Formats: sequence, C-alpha cells, structure tokens
Amino acid sequence: MNRRTFSKVTSLTVIGSCLMAALPSMASGLKAKSKIRLGGPLFEKFDSPETWVAAVKNTGYRAVYCPVGLQADNNEIKAYKKAADKADILIAEVGAWSNPISPDKKTAKEALDKCVASLDLADQIEAKCCVNIAGSKDAEIWAGPHQDNFSEDTFDLIVETTRKIIDQVKPKNTFYTLEAMPWIFPESADSYLRLIKAIDRKAFAVHLDPVNMVTSPALFFRNEDMIKDCFKKLGPFIKSCHAKDLVLKKNTFMPEFNEVRPGLGQMDYRIFLSELAKFPEVPLMMEHLQTAEEYKAGAEYIWKVEEEIR
Repeated sequence: MNRRTFSKVTSLTVIGSCLMAALPSMASGLKAKSKIRLGGPLFEKFDSPETWVAAVKNTGYRAVYCPVGLQADNNEIKAYKKAADKADILIAEVGAWSNPISPDKKTAKEALDKCVASLDLADQIEAKCCVNIAGSKDAEIWAGPHQDNFSEDTFDLIVETTRKIIDQVKPKNTFYTLEAMPWIFPESADSYLRLIKAIDRKAFAVHLDPVNMVTSPALFFRNEDMIKDCFKKLGPFIKSCHAKDLVLKKNTFMPEFNEVRPGLGQMDYRIFLSELAKFPEVPLMMEHLQTAEEYKAGAEYIWKVEEEIR
C-alpha cells in the first residue's frame, strides 16, 4: 500500500464495518495493561465522533491517525478533538505526503500548499505532529532516490522549504516533522540534528521510523545500537514513531530489504519499546499492512513484547 492509498484508507475508512464485526476485540488481555500509545489505521466505518470513538476502542488503540481530511470545517474538527480528549485517544499525526522540493515547480507548489494545509489541520485538532518526508529531486517519483538528493543544495532547499511551511502556519499546538528515508536527508540521527539546528524553528521536530534508517546490512544486524542512538540524541524532539519490521533477503549479491509486520523481522522491539517507554506520550503507529487481521497480529506482538520488558 503506497502513501496515498494508505492516507485514503486512514481518512475515509472505506472498508465496511462488517469486517471488524467478524473479528474478536483487541481491547482485552495484554492491551488492558499496556502503557504504549499504540495505533494504526481503522478499517471500521464511522460517520460521527461517537462512532469513530467506538471504532477506535474496538481495536484497543490509544492513538490514531487524524480522523478528518483537509476539507473538514472548524465544527467537525472541534467535535473530533473533543471526542478524542474525552475518550483519552491521542491523535498522533496528520500526513502531508508530497514532494515540496520537486524540480517541477507546479508539483512543488502544490506540495507546499498541501503541507501548509496539513500543518494547519494538525494545529487545529492538536495532533502530535504533521509528518512528511523531505521529498526527492526526482521530478517523476515523489518518494525515491536521485543523484542530487544528498547534495548541499538539496539540504539547503529542505531547510528553506521547511521554514516556509512552518512560518506560514506558526503552529502553537503541534509540530512539523520529517520522517527519515534512506535516500535523502534526514537519514540518520546526526542528519536530524543537523537539520534541527539549520531549520532553527521551535515547531520543527522528529518523526522516528527506525526501519527507514536501516541503510546497510551492518545497521540491520546492529539495529539495536542505532535505535538507542536515535533516542539518546533525538529523544526530546520525537513526536511520533512508526512501527514496522524488516527482513534482509538472502541469496542476493546486493542487499535487499523487505518490510514486514512487527514481529516477523529482525528489528529489536525489546530495545525500541524500552526506549519509547521513557516518552509515554509519544505514539507508536503501525502502517503499510493490508488487512485488519495483520494489524491485529502486529498489535498483539507489540503488546506481548511490552509485557515481557515491563
């Protein structure tokens, strides 16, 4: 599932409630003891703040993706915010998935406008953050490698663009964040620190996805050290995290990584959750899975590991 499809599923919840009705509730057992703000997309249909809260509770999640889209009016935004507060549900993030540094001027302008609108929505609904990737210098692929992605000119453009987004909104209740990708800044904890210093805006922060920061077999097999390093250097700046897992394909001459659901790969979730526990209000959001059953299995794995390390 790509970012755009994922966002549509999250915002519109187009799959019928009959699917979730057939599944046992996750809101029991391990979840009841969990202190993690775990979340993921909803597959149950909702049409009001009340039915939305019920759908969230049915999954056992304590964090969610933003339940409304960019076209929502102020009354709708306020109603969902009020319902979230009453039910102790944390709205984790508003996705702004787009390429504001595209060499195509029209694409870049549209992306910048989307980022501004998304950050404004995040501020109004008081989500933990608005999240995007930095983008790419590839005019055709909004999220992909390019020979200019790691140039100093690109770094400067990311700084300029991020400042422009933040300065247009001047958020008071949220943060604009960039998620790491292996083929553009920020790709490491040190790269994040460099951007934080260069952007120089209090409303700029970190969205941590350790899987996206695995750029070599060495990091893959020692990912626990990378995770510790991220929390040590970036902890106070982290506003939301993504929960995924990773496998390294064997019998290939060049390294090939494949993303899998939490529990099926080699990411060190004992270390990840131990570090995350130091920041109890930072949500952990699952993504990129295809079915409600997969999300249920991923959640149960995370809750089980949390219980083991508690």
